[in-house]
Amino acid sequence: MGFGSIWHWVIVLLVVLVLFGRGRVSEIMGDFGKGIKSFKEGMSEGEKPAVPPAQIDAKPAEDATPGTTNDSSKTS
Repeated sequence: MGFGSIWHWVIVLLVVLVLFGRGRVSEIMGDFGKGIKSFKEGMSEGEKPAVPPAQIDAKPAEDATPGTTNDSSKTS
């Protein structure tokens, strides 16, 4: 007797119903259905085009001079 026998699946179903009860099995199947629905919605959306980042209008500091530092802690 293999896994394809109808009596095998009837016994498995009865054991599951006895262990978990009818209400719990319904909850599990409902959650399973919601998960499949959510997965299908996610797959149908696909990748949306990325929104380009906004342009930042920043001006460099005018008092900064390249090559010089304003570190007064150095003593020679």
